[in-house]
Amino acid sequence: MAVPPVDGSGSRRGLPAALRRSLVDVVGEEHVLTDSRTAGYSVDWTGRYRGLTPAVVRPRDTAQVAAVLALCATAAMPVVPQGGNTGLVGGGVPRSGELVLSLERLDRLGPVDRDATQVTAEAGVTLQRLADAHPDLDFGVAIASRHSATVGGAIATNAGGLRVLRYGPMRAQIRGIETVLSDGTVLSHLSGLVKDNTGYDYPSLLAGSEGTLAVVTKARLRLVPRPRDPVVALLGLPGLADLHSLAVRAVREIPGLVSAEFFTSTGLDVLLRHTDLTPPLSVPTDAYLLLEVSDAGAMEALAELAGDLPAAVASGAAERARLWAYRERHPEAAGFLAPPLKLDVSVPAARWVELATRIGDVVAAVDTGARVITFGHVADGNVHVNIAPGAEADGRHQDAVFGFVADLGGSISAEHGIGALKAAWLPLSRTAAERALFARIRAAFDPAGILNPSVLPR
Repeated sequence: MAVPPVDGSGSRRGLPAALRRSLVDVVGEEHVLTDSRTAGYSVDWTGRYRGLTPAVVRPRDTAQVAAVLALCATAAMPVVPQGGNTGLVGGGVPRSGELVLSLERLDRLGPVDRDATQVTAEAGVTLQRLADAHPDLDFGVAIASRHSATVGGAIATNAGGLRVLRYGPMRAQIRGIETVLSDGTVLSHLSGLVKDNTGYDYPSLLAGSEGTLAVVTKARLRLVPRPRDPVVALLGLPGLADLHSLAVRAVREIPGLVSAEFFTSTGLDVLLRHTDLTPPLSVPTDAYLLLEVSDAGAMEALAELAGDLPAAVASGAAERARLWAYRERHPEAAGFLAPPLKLDVSVPAARWVELATRIGDVVAAVDTGARVITFGHVADGNVHVNIAPGAEADGRHQDAVFGFVADLGGSISAEHGIGALKAAWLPLSRTAAERALFARIRAAFDPAGILNPSVLPR
């Protein structure tokens, strides 16, 4: 299947002089970028997806976002909202000359409501700032890019990450939202009520919408108790089937289990060659299972689970971080070899071993020179399939991986969204009736069709 160009070869759309003057009136001259400074906003984290933009506009608050969108709607100027620009599927790249609406300046974090265990954060607040907002509370979503990934982008992609097993994805954290429709209408519902059965749950709908329905400017988010005396264990196993069986046991038997992650020797070997990491265990193995438990009292249960397997256990902060680094740096690994294709997918739990063990052969069948690095969240059916292509990235890799995943009854996107990378393969996961419903919902929110027009059906 052929894929759209990813190198910014779409037409450049000019910024009308009158629109530029009006945008400057709203946000100030220094926050309407039309020169070389736009370059960093026109490429995704992987370096694979590049675009062109006539301008990057950086509003300061919800009122300025509303004014900018109203101006763009009147001028029929399409807009790509952008958060921390840590996306991996090209969903925040102006691939057809759209204006980039950067939310990086919306970075105010409100005081923590200790009674409700909630906090209100603007769209540009990083997930790490949320996690650090209170000494006794934490944020449930932890992803490798949390120091730069922002609230708005995490909601737009319904980010999952390392703790979905315990706390769920970004959608599960939302207790209220403030957002702006494409015509500048502001919707604000930030009461934080856990029980509020007064109509459609549009905040939940916006989670995973990839900036196609509205621009999130602020969110009321739940916080969770900060783990006390957490313990991290890294176990070496001979293969992925054994690893999966042990992870299932851990979910059943280990109290306070927060994370169950995996990676393999393939990715680890790349990291050991290209970074300052050293071998994690005294004995190299083919597969690695990383577990985090929020209760030091689980140490005995962890020891029983590990048995005679090669293992490293850490309870101190520095040692925990050292063990986590082997998993959290895996998104970098394929990038050391080539501009990577990042195909995060999920399957039913009963098919996970089949996916994880066969995916390398599936890719090799269409590209014998490709390097495939897998890692992910083993207990929730997710595998991140990172490919350093040996042949032209013309769609053959997606055809192979997504077709295989569909045959297993899975989803072509577990966490990262559809974006540009997966748009052509959405029919593998969603029926024609579902895609038609997507388009109807989109038309209701954004009848002019100016928000992220290259992403999702419309």
